[in-house]
Amino acid sequence: MKKRSIKLNAILNGFRSILNILFPVITFPYVSRILSVKGIGIYNFSSSIVSYFLLIAALGINTYAIREGAKLREEKSKITQFASQIFTINIWSTGIAYILLAICLILFSRLHNYLSCILIFSLQIFFTTIGTEWIYQIYEDYSYITIRSIVFQIISLILLFIFVRSPQDYLKYAAITVFSTVGSNVLNFIHARQYCHIHLVWRFNWKVHLGPIIILFFASVANMIYVNSDITLLGLMKNNYVVGIYSVSSKVYQIVKTLISAILIVTVPRLAMLFGKQRMKEYKSILVKLSNVLVLLALPASTGLFMLAREVVLIISGSKYLRAVNSLQILCFAYIFSILAWILSDCVLIPAKREKCVLRSMSESAILNVVINLALIPFWNEDAAAFSTVLAEVCMFIVNYHYAKDLVKDVFTSKTLLHTFISSIIGCIGIILVCVLCNYSFQSLIIRTIFSVVLSIIMYGAILILLKNEFAISMLNRAKMILKDKL
Repeated sequence: MKKRSIKLNAILNGFRSILNILFPVITFPYVSRILSVKGIGIYNFSSSIVSYFLLIAALGINTYAIREGAKLREEKSKITQFASQIFTINIWSTGIAYILLAICLILFSRLHNYLSCILIFSLQIFFTTIGTEWIYQIYEDYSYITIRSIVFQIISLILLFIFVRSPQDYLKYAAITVFSTVGSNVLNFIHARQYCHIHLVWRFNWKVHLGPIIILFFASVANMIYVNSDITLLGLMKNNYVVGIYSVSSKVYQIVKTLISAILIVTVPRLAMLFGKQRMKEYKSILVKLSNVLVLLALPASTGLFMLAREVVLIISGSKYLRAVNSLQILCFAYIFSILAWILSDCVLIPAKREKCVLRSMSESAILNVVINLALIPFWNEDAAAFSTVLAEVCMFIVNYHYAKDLVKDVFTSKTLLHTFISSIIGCIGIILVCVLCNYSFQSLIIRTIFSVVLSIIMYGAILILLKNEFAISMLNRAKMILKDKL
């Protein structure tokens, strides 16, 4: 198999991530004004309900398939057999998810008000399953996924501006969102044949796969609880208005987190393959680079967003959502812990087949998140939901590090990472100064935001280079080489 560049994959996946979030970024200012806070609340509450059943359908298949499939990708007969078995398990779990969703819709009368929106979002369950995106991650084929995303996002944008024109059109917005997310999954299934011929199989040893899949599933359940419980509990304990306010801050938080993690996601299959084949020197080398680069990205992103939270909320959603500024600023403290915990779980513990440890850390974080939400939401509303997310991310990082310490202590306690942290923090002080100066210098919201972002990037990069951060210098030298080749 042709070896794909991690750097190129990171760029492609970053571009794909941008496309996936560009749809809500471009549309959210328009939609939030058209649908109003109540419509956005119904939309997000329905989406959060269906996400639990999406999780049931997915089991822990994606993570397990990438880990195990990465070791088989050079042998077509073995990967075909493996992929077909995994797909068959996924079809069964999808059927179970739909049955459970139907039961919940019948039993819980509170959900009847959201029935139409929930049913539209439920289409994601089937189309996500047949999309078999884990095949493309196993083979690190991000070029196809990126091209596909461009086409469907453009079509979705056109549909949105044509059909979503009034507060009653939140169902149309839900349908267009589903189309933009999973509309291409039929094509995915057909295109995957160039790697392996996926088909349903009935006679195979289910137990070989089900053990780790179930453990990873429960880890995903715990993760989903602390990701989605905020909006779910706000919807149940408060009202659609509060959900709509928190939806803005959580949406921005997830957008930035997705961008930061683009390089992490494309590195997982390579790290799983290297660990599986015990090529530890190469594994550690990539892990060191990944950890340092993500720290360099996460700290300035959280600092810049904290300083520009008011501007971001106004630009994206308008003055009606200004109340979301506080919860967004609270969420900014979660980024660094979230990214480091993600590295430890997906890049260390899961490749090392310590999925039980991931389950424990996810469960403890989920319980902590729910308990804090239940205790504080009555008093702090959406700010309590943001605060609980930060504490949950901190908890997950601490527990993950405890279980992975024997594998990564040399990486996480190295002078290299310490120097990266210190230089990044000093760079963040520069970002704060830039944002404060721009706030006093520019009256225009757009101009102030643009200058703050551009000058912050320049200031941060200059500080890293002055402090001789090897990763920043490496990226600068690479940029110079690209420019030299172009010229």
